[in-house]
Amino acid sequence: MMDASKYRVGYFPVGKEYNKWVTKDHIQKPPAWCSVDMRDGNQSLIIPMSLEEKLEYYKMLLEVGFKEIEVGFPAASETEYEFLRTLIDNRMIPEDVTVQVLTQCREHIIRKTFDACKGAPSAIIHFYNSVSVAQREQVFRKSKDEIKQIAVDGARLVKKLASEYEGDFRFEYSPESFTGTEPEYALEVCNAVLDVLEPSETNNVIINLPVTVEMSLPHVYASQVEYMSENLKYRKFVTLSLHPHNDRGTGVADTELALLAGADRVEGTLFGNGERTGNVDVITLAMNMYSHGVDPKLDLSNMNELVEKYEKCTRMHVYERAPYAGALVFAAFSGSHQDAIAKGMKYRTKNKLHEWSVPYIPIDPKDIGRTYDADVIRVNSQSGKGGIGYLLEQTFGYNLPAKMREHFSYLCKSVSDHEHKELKPDEILDIFTTNYLNLNSGISVTDFDFMRENDAVKINITFQKNGEETELEAEGNGTLSAVNNALCEYTGEEYTLQVFTQHSMQGDGSHSVAASYIGLEREDGTMYWGAGTDTDVITASTKALLSAFHNMIQGGN
Repeated sequence: MMDASKYRVGYFPVGKEYNKWVTKDHIQKPPAWCSVDMRDGNQSLIIPMSLEEKLEYYKMLLEVGFKEIEVGFPAASETEYEFLRTLIDNRMIPEDVTVQVLTQCREHIIRKTFDACKGAPSAIIHFYNSVSVAQREQVFRKSKDEIKQIAVDGARLVKKLASEYEGDFRFEYSPESFTGTEPEYALEVCNAVLDVLEPSETNNVIINLPVTVEMSLPHVYASQVEYMSENLKYRKFVTLSLHPHNDRGTGVADTELALLAGADRVEGTLFGNGERTGNVDVITLAMNMYSHGVDPKLDLSNMNELVEKYEKCTRMHVYERAPYAGALVFAAFSGSHQDAIAKGMKYRTKNKLHEWSVPYIPIDPKDIGRTYDADVIRVNSQSGKGGIGYLLEQTFGYNLPAKMREHFSYLCKSVSDHEHKELKPDEILDIFTTNYLNLNSGISVTDFDFMRENDAVKINITFQKNGEETELEAEGNGTLSAVNNALCEYTGEEYTLQVFTQHSMQGDGSHSVAASYIGLEREDGTMYWGAGTDTDVITASTKALLSAFHNMIQGGN
């Protein structure tokens, strides 16, 4: 049995005056982004990336538009060290990109890190030590002053070595396990580090506040960040950075509220890869901003390709319901959802809207390389007439009348239900053509000739069945009415032509195709449907009539 009494609040809230972030409605500009995929993300993989995979991943991050990329922990392994040297020696770091490396506040590790960074055109030396209560008491068994001294000594050494090694270096300090640390002590340590590094207009320093383990509700972290932002020394020359993990599943919320609280920069990974439950997902953060009209300054326009490369290099899988990136995140199977989406899309087209406001779909899937037919309207046994009809129209150009659309949807749902599967667009088209399009019961029209007299249309028409031709005369109030009356006389069947619609399908000039739909009603009220296509509108409607007649005679569809 579960025992909640073993757990206690392990975080330290700040005063209620640090809640000015509450008054802000949304994030108005993107932060500086730093990808930590190749360090924090890579170290959490079952099989870390090889040198070749890291190079491929690095190129992808550049294409996305990251200007700061943490490329590894070069003192941790030869692969990490070799990767950084490959980037530097082969001049693979663009002028506007800064690589970042991680090191503990330990002298031999810092020195090896600078060896790896020698000659870097632009590099951030990211040094850290743990300052939380649990780490101080259980791991290091040191006092607050002793822990602070570790950070100060680390700052002195990186500053000294930066002046001795070839390269352009910036500094970043992280009080690791910030969320489990007394805020006033974290502030004391960070300010002591800043006193050593002496931030200035030409020496911007990054103070990074890691949610090494999520311990509180997001609003607590936001207030802690606001406290640090308002009390750090040299604040004008300090970039306040965030590095949230996702243990409580609120990494995105932590980050968004902390940005409202004054943070300037975010360290995260694509799709949230990272230790335990992962790092904060940069994809979700950036797309959330995008959905509020803020350009995140990252190019996520080909989400499918990003997913493919990520899965290839990391051997991880992007969950189907992952925000924005998952295979099913825009998919609507529910009939009511599909109907609303279909109507919303038509409303958008009709009114030539630029602003996106389609029901159930928070952003335009096309913005990230998705398509409406394959990613939005998906058909299974739960689907409805609106979505199925919309899919048929948008993908293949058939715009069925309302009652026929309902009839068609039941056919599709029945197939899906019996076969226990989702129907792909081509399968939906096959159901349509098999059950409605250009059918006949062995009856065909081989010739016809119309003549209008007063308000009537007279027709000479030749039917053929089993190789035998029969010529008839009939009349009606229009061409289709005349053909239908001739068919009734020829077959002796009794029914009413109840529905007729027609439209032009995609094409130009003499190559345009007419699509016709007809519904025939028996005396008992049963409707039978047919469709016909042809470059000639009269022939198309005649084919639709014969198709509906076929279904009526067969008692089908």
